[in-house]
Amino acid sequence: MPAFAPLEKPFDDVRRIAVLRGGGIGDLLFAIPAIEALAAAYPAAELVLLGSPVHVELLRARPSPVSRIEVLPIARGIREVPGKRPDERLIAAFRDRVRRFGSIDLGVQLHGGGRNSNPFLLALEPRHSVGAATEDADRLERTLRYVYYQHEVVRGLEVAGLAGAEPVVLEPRITVTAAEHRAIAGRLPHDGSPLAVVHPGATDPRRRWPVERFATVIAALLDDGASVALIGDATDLDLHARLTREVRGLRPAAAGRVTGLAGVLALGETAALLAAADVVVANDSGPRHLAQAVGAPTVGVFWFGNVVNAAPFGRGSHRVHLSFTVRCPVCAADVTQVGWTAERCEHDVSFVDEVSAEPVVEDALELMAMSSLRSGSPRAPGSRSRRAG
Repeated sequence: MPAFAPLEKPFDDVRRIAVLRGGGIGDLLFAIPAIEALAAAYPAAELVLLGSPVHVELLRARPSPVSRIEVLPIARGIREVPGKRPDERLIAAFRDRVRRFGSIDLGVQLHGGGRNSNPFLLALEPRHSVGAATEDADRLERTLRYVYYQHEVVRGLEVAGLAGAEPVVLEPRITVTAAEHRAIAGRLPHDGSPLAVVHPGATDPRRRWPVERFATVIAALLDDGASVALIGDATDLDLHARLTREVRGLRPAAAGRVTGLAGVLALGETAALLAAADVVVANDSGPRHLAQAVGAPTVGVFWFGNVVNAAPFGRGSHRVHLSFTVRCPVCAADVTQVGWTAERCEHDVSFVDEVSAEPVVEDALELMAMSSLRSGSPRAPGSRSRRAG
């Protein structure tokens, strides 16, 4: 695969690479193609991910180019947890733990514009360093100018190119293990019906599509013979309860085919459930990105700015519905000025509520039918017939 920018010369004698990428599920998935490129360019090197607890959970006992993961300490702009403050002793202990395995030959910063992440990486004293940088960030040995509106996968690949690593994959992929498939077997439909998985949540409330629109989509999926699983973590319980009430009001006789799984599944089990889905409908969120990475067809609701940074590249199996909100509906602040260039307003209203339900329904039904065709049981869109077991 050709590089997205001119490749720099690879560094000599690289035995240990440290990749800094904190954040959530999507943040790690966006970094996977860059990590794959680095692993291919430096096949003899140990590749250490400086990441988050959720990254450990996702990559544990799973094939990946990562040799080991060191969980980042609480630190400003690196890993922030509500109610917890950075502790310099714990940050120092983290540095000591990383160095205990030997010196870092190459430090790779994939964690944003570098205001906080570049000095954090440089404090580990890598022999060489590459990464992105805003105008006010510390410079690494080889630096890419940080421009907010760029797809995160492509940005990561450009950073890897600074270390002489050519792209080998564009789409992040996660392998679901046999144990994970077995663990969710009892949660799959036993009547031969298609499985639709819905994730109505998002960490950022501004990315959440209204519950009543999700309910309309679920009602249409039920009408078309699907069983529906709602996924999320324990913080989504109230959201799922509201959504279930809405669906019950629309389709009381079919509401029993909707299963709420908020806070029930381990992350690997969620990946397996997504891999088994005929269609996944979700906001721009970690579970939607995970669904894409395990090969599920997805229909996503996005704020248009996030499409630039995080949308799927293809449209054969992935459909994107955009909201073009440019000003906060409450205070009229310009919400296109994001990232390091502007402070966000204080309002957490939905930026995607202008997306109507009808086109999402249409795409969800079409992708579900296409998935059934691939599985060997013809179903025309809107046929309301069930897939053979």
